[in-house]
Amino acid sequence: MTTKEYESYYVPSQSHWPIIGAIALFLIAIGAGNYVSNLNSEESGYGGYVLLAGIALVLYMIYGWFSDVITESLAGKYSHQMDNSFKQGMSWFIFSEVMFFAAFFGALLYLRVFSVPWLGGEGNNAETAAVLWPDFTAAWPLLKTPDGTETTAMGWYGLPLLNTVLLLTSSITAHFAHSALIKNNRSQLKVWLGITILLGLAFMYFQVLEYAHGYSEEMRLYLTSGVYGNSFYLLTGFHGMHVTLGCIMLIVMFFRVLKGHFTAENHFAFKAASWYWHFVDVVWVMLFVFVYII
Repeated sequence: MTTKEYESYYVPSQSHWPIIGAIALFLIAIGAGNYVSNLNSEESGYGGYVLLAGIALVLYMIYGWFSDVITESLAGKYSHQMDNSFKQGMSWFIFSEVMFFAAFFGALLYLRVFSVPWLGGEGNNAETAAVLWPDFTAAWPLLKTPDGTETTAMGWYGLPLLNTVLLLTSSITAHFAHSALIKNNRSQLKVWLGITILLGLAFMYFQVLEYAHGYSEEMRLYLTSGVYGNSFYLLTGFHGMHVTLGCIMLIVMFFRVLKGHFTAENHFAFKAASWYWHFVDVVWVMLFVFVYII
């Protein structure tokens, strides 16, 4: 009879970080709800302070929890089975993000393919157009609002095209950085990872310029500019938030590389950040096509 040797599975001691994370998310939910509900009122309310407190607590939780995980990993407590758990967790996280953006793209598709034609009187909705303002035109993008404000659609050339080139290039440099890590070439790893971070920061900078241009008197493309302004800033804004998160992840990886962390065999944290960055790039390509071009 043969005996089979199994890998040990490290089980950490009881942690206070999940409780802190739950409290932080509760504060964010309460604070955001109160802050949004008082946007148009004379009373500022307490929402903004509670929201900031929740965000600060989340950042504290992330820093502390991830520090514990890094310490345990460097101590050699994680086995191959633990690596599989990390891979499955990151895969499900990215899948949840895919569904998150799928909902936004689905809403954009519904607006353009169904809602706007129906509001224009297409099909059995001939009387619907009478409810809207007299000069309503059932064409996307909707550039007129009921109060008579006219806005301008954001073109695909200029800053959006530049940002597309930046993100696609950053995806290539991130791959080169990962390849350098696998080959244990630390110098090339630092260079390619640093270039990836700079490209991501440049994307964020140019998106801020794009938003400033949209809010200028020339374009008058505001968040309140009807359903087109809503959908434009919702999709691009949430993607910008994900780029920000991706840049933070890459910066953390860069400092860990400087401290000598990661080997060619053990570097899942770096791989997870790379997966996330490639996901962000793919989402932007879809945004560029469906929001800016089509």
